[in-house]
Amino acid sequence: MSISIELAQRVLGACKQRAHELRAPVSIAIVDSGGHLVLFERMMAPYGWATGDMSIAKAHTSVMFNQPTDAIAQWGAAIPGFASSLAAMTHGKFVMAAGGWPLRVNGITIGGIGVSGGNAPGRDDDIARAGVAIIDALSPATQQVVAQQAVPQPVSLYSSPEGETNGGEASQPTRNEMSPSFYSAQEPPTTHHLPANEDDPYRAFRPDSANPNRPGERK
Repeated sequence: MSISIELAQRVLGACKQRAHELRAPVSIAIVDSGGHLVLFERMMAPYGWATGDMSIAKAHTSVMFNQPTDAIAQWGAAIPGFASSLAAMTHGKFVMAAGGWPLRVNGITIGGIGVSGGNAPGRDDDIARAGVAIIDALSPATQQVVAQQAVPQPVSLYSSPEGETNGGEASQPTRNEMSPSFYSAQEPPTTHHLPANEDDPYRAFRPDSANPNRPGERK
Protein backbone atom coordinates (compact mmCIF):
# COMPACT_ATOMS: atom_id res chain seq x y z
CA MET A 1 0.00 0.00 0.00
CA SER A 2 1.05 3.59 -0.61
CA ILE A 3 0.14 6.84 1.08
CA SER A 4 -3.23 8.28 0.06
CA ILE A 5 -3.61 11.78 -1.32
CA GLU A 6 -5.67 12.78 1.74
CA LEU A 7 -3.00 11.63 4.18
CA ALA A 8 -0.27 13.22 2.08
CA GLN A 9 -2.13 16.55 2.26
CA ARG A 10 -2.20 16.32 6.05
CA VAL A 11 1.53 15.62 6.13
CA LEU A 12 2.20 18.52 3.77
CA GLY A 13 0.09 20.86 5.91
CA ALA A 14 2.04 19.98 9.06
CA CYS A 15 5.34 20.61 7.28
CA LYS A 16 4.16 23.98 5.97
CA GLN A 17 3.02 25.04 9.43
CA ARG A 18 6.41 24.17 10.91
CA ALA A 19 8.16 25.97 8.04
CA HIS A 20 6.16 29.14 8.75
CA GLU A 21 7.09 28.92 12.43
CA LEU A 22 10.77 28.72 11.48
CA ARG A 23 10.42 31.37 8.75
CA ALA A 24 11.95 28.93 6.29
CA PRO A 25 10.41 28.96 2.77
CA VAL A 26 11.19 25.41 1.70
CA SER A 27 10.23 22.94 -0.98
CA ILE A 28 8.33 19.87 0.23
CA ALA A 29 7.91 16.63 -1.70
CA ILE A 30 5.94 13.52 -0.76
CA VAL A 31 6.33 10.26 -2.68
CA ASP A 32 4.56 6.92 -2.45
CA SER A 33 6.11 3.59 -1.52
CA GLY A 34 7.47 3.21 -5.05
CA GLY A 35 9.18 6.61 -5.04
CA HIS A 36 6.60 8.23 -7.33
CA LEU A 37 5.70 11.86 -6.62
CA VAL A 38 2.34 12.33 -4.87
CA LEU A 39 2.46 15.95 -3.68
CA PHE A 40 4.90 18.80 -4.12
CA GLU A 41 4.91 22.43 -3.04
CA ARG A 42 7.52 25.15 -3.32
CA MET A 43 6.69 27.78 -0.74
CA MET A 44 8.78 30.51 -2.34
CA ALA A 45 7.87 30.20 -6.01
CA PRO A 46 9.32 31.08 -8.45
CA TYR A 47 12.53 31.12 -6.40
CA GLY A 48 14.30 28.11 -5.02
CA TRP A 49 14.05 26.01 -8.17
CA ALA A 50 17.01 23.87 -7.08
CA THR A 51 15.38 23.10 -3.73
CA GLY A 52 12.48 21.48 -5.58
CA ASP A 53 14.70 18.88 -7.21
CA MET A 54 16.54 18.36 -3.93
CA SER A 55 13.35 17.75 -1.96
CA ILE A 56 12.14 15.16 -4.48
CA ALA A 57 15.54 13.44 -4.40
CA LYS A 58 15.50 13.33 -0.59
CA ALA A 59 12.04 11.76 -0.52
CA HIS A 60 13.03 9.23 -3.16
CA THR A 61 16.26 8.35 -1.32
CA SER A 62 14.50 7.81 2.01
CA VAL A 63 12.09 5.32 0.40
CA MET A 64 14.87 3.61 -1.55
CA PHE A 65 16.81 2.75 1.63
CA ASN A 66 13.91 2.94 4.10
CA GLN A 67 16.05 5.23 6.27
CA PRO A 68 16.34 8.95 6.98
CA THR A 69 18.70 10.58 4.51
CA ASP A 70 20.80 11.96 7.36
CA ALA A 71 21.55 8.38 8.48
CA ILE A 72 22.35 7.35 4.91
CA ALA A 73 24.79 10.25 4.63
CA GLN A 74 26.66 9.11 7.74
CA TRP A 75 27.44 5.58 6.54
CA GLY A 76 27.39 6.30 2.82
CA ALA A 77 30.15 8.89 3.05
CA ALA A 78 32.65 6.14 3.87
CA ILE A 79 31.95 4.27 0.60
CA PRO A 80 33.97 5.63 -2.34
CA GLY A 81 31.79 6.50 -5.32
CA PHE A 82 28.60 5.54 -3.52
CA ALA A 83 26.77 8.85 -3.90
CA SER A 84 27.90 9.61 -7.45
CA SER A 85 27.09 6.17 -8.81
CA LEU A 86 23.61 6.03 -7.28
CA ALA A 87 22.86 9.58 -8.40
CA ALA A 88 23.72 8.56 -11.96
CA MET A 89 21.72 5.33 -11.77
CA THR A 90 18.61 7.10 -10.45
CA HIS A 91 18.90 10.10 -12.81
CA GLY A 92 19.59 12.51 -9.96
CA LYS A 93 17.01 11.15 -7.52
CA PHE A 94 19.58 10.19 -4.91
CA VAL A 95 21.16 12.63 -2.48
CA MET A 96 22.93 12.31 0.86
CA ALA A 97 21.67 15.29 2.85
CA ALA A 98 19.40 15.68 5.85
CA GLY A 99 15.71 16.35 5.24
CA GLY A 100 14.36 13.05 3.91
CA TRP A 101 12.32 10.61 5.98
CA PRO A 102 10.40 7.40 5.21
CA LEU A 103 6.74 7.38 6.25
CA ARG A 104 5.85 4.15 8.06
CA VAL A 105 2.69 2.67 9.51
CA ASN A 106 3.23 -0.33 11.80
CA GLY A 107 6.68 -0.79 10.31
CA ILE A 108 5.38 -0.74 6.73
CA THR A 109 6.73 2.02 4.49
CA ILE A 110 3.87 3.79 2.71
CA GLY A 111 5.88 6.70 1.31
CA GLY A 112 8.58 9.25 1.96
CA ILE A 113 8.97 12.98 2.54
CA GLY A 114 11.74 15.31 1.47
CA VAL A 115 12.36 18.93 2.50
CA SER A 116 14.95 21.30 1.08
CA GLY A 117 15.67 25.02 1.34
CA GLY A 118 15.90 25.53 5.09
CA ASN A 119 17.83 28.70 5.86
CA ALA A 120 19.76 27.18 8.77
CA PRO A 121 21.42 23.83 9.51
CA GLY A 122 18.98 21.18 10.66
CA ARG A 123 15.83 22.99 9.58
CA ASP A 124 15.09 20.69 6.64
CA ASP A 125 15.10 17.74 9.02
CA ASP A 126 13.03 19.62 11.61
CA ILE A 127 10.31 20.43 9.07
CA ALA A 128 10.29 16.90 7.65
CA ARG A 129 9.86 15.39 11.11
CA ALA A 130 6.75 17.51 11.59
CA GLY A 131 5.22 15.56 8.73
CA VAL A 132 6.43 12.25 10.13
CA ALA A 133 4.69 13.12 13.41
CA ILE A 134 1.34 13.15 11.60
CA ILE A 135 1.83 9.52 10.58
CA ASP A 136 3.01 8.55 14.07
CA ALA A 137 -0.06 10.21 15.62
CA LEU A 138 -2.52 8.06 13.69
CA SER A 139 -4.87 6.10 15.92
CA PRO A 140 -4.00 2.41 16.42
CA ALA A 141 -7.19 1.44 14.58
CA THR A 142 -6.21 3.51 11.55
CA GLN A 143 -2.69 2.11 11.59
CA GLN A 144 -4.08 -1.43 11.69
CA VAL A 145 -6.30 -0.80 8.66
CA VAL A 146 -3.41 0.64 6.67
CA ALA A 147 -1.12 -2.24 7.64
CA GLN A 148 -3.69 -4.88 6.72
CA GLN A 149 -4.21 -3.35 3.30
CA ALA A 150 -0.49 -3.51 2.69
CA VAL A 151 -0.20 -7.26 3.36
CA PRO A 152 -0.82 -9.42 0.27
CA GLN A 153 -3.34 -12.19 0.79
CA PRO A 154 -2.69 -15.78 -0.39
CA VAL A 155 -4.64 -17.07 -3.35
CA SER A 156 -5.66 -20.72 -3.65
CA LEU A 157 -7.57 -22.69 -6.26
CA TYR A 158 -9.04 -24.89 -3.54
CA SER A 159 -11.73 -23.70 -1.17
CA SER A 160 -11.79 -24.35 2.58
CA PRO A 161 -14.70 -26.17 4.19
CA GLU A 162 -17.27 -23.71 5.47
CA GLY A 163 -17.13 -23.02 9.17
CA GLU A 164 -13.65 -24.49 9.62
CA THR A 165 -11.64 -22.14 11.79
CA ASN A 166 -8.49 -22.19 13.84
CA GLY A 167 -8.79 -20.39 17.16
CA GLY A 168 -11.45 -18.03 15.86
CA GLU A 169 -9.43 -17.13 12.77
CA ALA A 170 -10.08 -18.21 9.25
CA SER A 171 -7.99 -21.22 8.31
CA GLN A 172 -5.68 -21.29 5.35
CA PRO A 173 -7.18 -22.63 2.13
CA THR A 174 -6.66 -26.38 1.85
CA ARG A 175 -7.41 -28.91 -0.84
CA ASN A 176 -10.68 -30.75 -0.24
CA GLU A 177 -11.57 -33.55 -2.65
CA MET A 178 -15.25 -33.33 -1.70
CA SER A 179 -15.47 -29.57 -2.09
CA PRO A 180 -16.47 -28.22 -5.51
CA SER A 181 -13.77 -26.34 -7.34
CA PHE A 182 -12.94 -25.32 -10.85
CA TYR A 183 -11.25 -28.62 -11.58
CA SER A 184 -13.74 -30.92 -9.89
CA ALA A 185 -16.57 -29.34 -11.89
CA GLN A 186 -15.00 -30.37 -15.18
CA GLU A 187 -16.05 -33.58 -16.92
CA PRO A 188 -13.18 -36.00 -17.69
CA PRO A 189 -12.34 -36.29 -21.39
CA THR A 190 -13.94 -39.21 -23.23
CA THR A 191 -13.73 -40.84 -26.66
CA HIS A 192 -17.43 -41.64 -27.00
CA HIS A 193 -17.72 -39.21 -29.89
CA LEU A 194 -15.26 -41.31 -31.94
CA PRO A 195 -16.14 -44.38 -34.03
CA ALA A 196 -15.62 -47.72 -32.32
CA ASN A 197 -12.46 -48.48 -34.26
CA GLU A 198 -10.97 -45.06 -33.48
CA ASP A 199 -11.10 -45.04 -29.68
CA ASP A 200 -7.39 -44.26 -29.72
CA PRO A 201 -6.85 -41.50 -32.30
CA TYR A 202 -3.08 -41.67 -31.66
CA ARG A 203 -2.82 -45.41 -32.22
CA ALA A 204 -1.07 -44.96 -35.56
CA PHE A 205 1.66 -42.91 -33.87
CA ARG A 206 2.49 -45.28 -31.04
CA PRO A 207 5.75 -47.32 -31.31
CA ASP A 208 3.90 -50.65 -31.35
CA SER A 209 5.44 -53.45 -33.39
CA ALA A 210 1.96 -54.89 -33.96
CA ASN A 211 0.97 -51.74 -35.80
CA PRO A 212 2.29 -52.02 -39.37
CA ASN A 213 0.92 -48.62 -40.40
CA ARG A 214 2.74 -46.40 -37.93
CA PRO A 215 4.53 -43.42 -39.55
CA GLY A 216 8.10 -43.95 -40.66
CA GLU A 217 7.77 -47.73 -40.90
CA ARG A 218 9.17 -49.21 -44.07
CA LYS A 219 7.06 -51.86 -45.72
